[in-house]
Amino acid sequence: MKINELIKTFEVFTSNEEKEILERMHRPMPLSSFDEREQFVIKNLTHKSLVTKINNNGFTYVIKNV
Repeated sequence: MKINELIKTFEVFTSNEEKEILERMHRPMPLSSFDEREQFVIKNLTHKSLVTKINNNGFTYVIKNV
């Protein structure tokens, strides 16, 4: 039996602050467009695999994982 068969739904805990930032991400956004606190929260979201950082031409973009 596979674990996916045992667990039908799997949700990663997110705080209200994290949810707010995730709701604003509809497209790739430059990391520099966020203030220092939001960048810290985005770092936590990256650790949770909810956000991906992309480096392109010397700029860092963040995008929500679907």
